[in-house]
Amino acid sequence: MATKRSLIICFHGIGASGAQMMPLASSWKAVLPETRFATPNAPFRRPSRPGHLWFQVDGNQLRPERLAEIRKAFDQTVEEVINREEFDGQLNRVAFVGVSQGAIVAMDAVASGRWKIGALVGFSGLLPPIPVSHDSKDTPILLVHGQNDRTIPPFASTLAASQFQTAGFMVELKIEPGVGHTISMTGARLGLDFLRTQLA
Repeated sequence: MATKRSLIICFHGIGASGAQMMPLASSWKAVLPETRFATPNAPFRRPSRPGHLWFQVDGNQLRPERLAEIRKAFDQTVEEVINREEFDGQLNRVAFVGVSQGAIVAMDAVASGRWKIGALVGFSGLLPPIPVSHDSKDTPILLVHGQNDRTIPPFASTLAASQFQTAGFMVELKIEPGVGHTISMTGARLGLDFLRTQLA
């Protein structure tokens, strides 16, 4: 059990809000009483539709100038949370947890070497086609993906795990039979167990 103060930042999926991650955070809080949770809204809005985005899905999001904009907005969001929760200089006590689009930006943050944190959990995500930096290789990673995911195929997490491992990361990969594009109860428990170990 985590006995030291730690911070888990949860990143929601496309078109949702931080409130989407509150049930998960609340269920974990009972087991991690010394842990603080943050569920920020993504910085961008969907055109003429409700909900928040970590990046616009328009086919241009991986162009260099767009990727730089996405990363700047993500980093600013995370920095605001870390400053507010007073975790400056304690990134080894910080974990990122993301689902779908939230997992994509969280995985990119670690893979690019921008964030050297205590742990990363990605549900139903993928790794953008970028070189994986060795700079954050001390960050342990858990990737969980539903075998029946029709939005982002599970091979995306399998490939990401291989890319992280090649760069020297410690990675656990769980493909869940019969699960789609979601965080299942089993997946949530896997994430909790992983974080209890890594933040202890």
